[in-house]
Amino acid sequence: MDERVDDDITFRRLEILLAFMETGNLARAAERLGTSAVTVHRALHALETGTRCALFRNEGRNLHPTEAAQALAEVAREVLRTMAEGIRATREVAGYSADRIRIGSLYSLTSRTVPAVVTGMKIRKPELQTELVLGSNADLLQKLRDGGIDAALMAVPDAASDVESEPLFVDDIFFAAPVGSRYADLAEVDLAACANERFVSLSEGFVTYGGFLESFRVAGFSPDVVMKTDDIFSLMNLVGGGVGFTLLPGRVRGVMPQQVQLIALQPKYLMRQTIALNFLRSRERDPNLLALLAVCRMARAGLS
Repeated sequence: MDERVDDDITFRRLEILLAFMETGNLARAAERLGTSAVTVHRALHALETGTRCALFRNEGRNLHPTEAAQALAEVAREVLRTMAEGIRATREVAGYSADRIRIGSLYSLTSRTVPAVVTGMKIRKPELQTELVLGSNADLLQKLRDGGIDAALMAVPDAASDVESEPLFVDDIFFAAPVGSRYADLAEVDLAACANERFVSLSEGFVTYGGFLESFRVAGFSPDVVMKTDDIFSLMNLVGGGVGFTLLPGRVRGVMPQQVQLIALQPKYLMRQTIALNFLRSRERDPNLLALLAVCRMARAGLS
């Protein structure tokens, strides 16, 4: 079994040892490290305790390193270099301050929000490679927690104390119908009057699906959903093709097929989504995420 390293031998004390060996003086070593000469002296004494041998000899008021101290210093340089490289590699695997950033996004945000954010990142950190991962709110939240993405442009998740969210804009949900439908001339749709209609929807896990269900709960009936899809653009095409009605967020207005119309819901059915930049609190000091956060704050006014 390998011999256990004594608790008195720490990375910080090895750093102090190297500073002392390079400066040859307690005061100069303390100045380099931003600490006191007393702290340096105590650290050197602790290393002697941990190695169980004399590392220095006293000559008057000065400390002089022994051959044992020289040997420990050589090992310390290698240990600290290896550990620094290991930490760098670990951070890269975790995506922390790597040369790329993986941004998750809802499909519905790819028309305005994603281009604004990606363009802003290219200007702010041109050396950083950006990867885009699309999915539902549930998919993106899981990828965020699993380390598959670094941040997610999606709705603020419920009861996620491990996630930090920076709101970008608030979006209303509308009734979506084919152009020329019986609802085309209405200023507002009473969802309760649509109990006999056919509907299409996104699959479970998408934030719009949650608002879809909540609106019909308020209306007092379960909709007749004839088809589900995992793609909001396919969903709009299904509406345009007359397969069924649905509820859509206002942010898709600019990319809707010409044959689809958005109509306001009566206020009692209105559901809102807060779209935000989301990332794990444990990574809130990651330089790449801080840059992304700054970009999103600058883009917020244009996205609202």
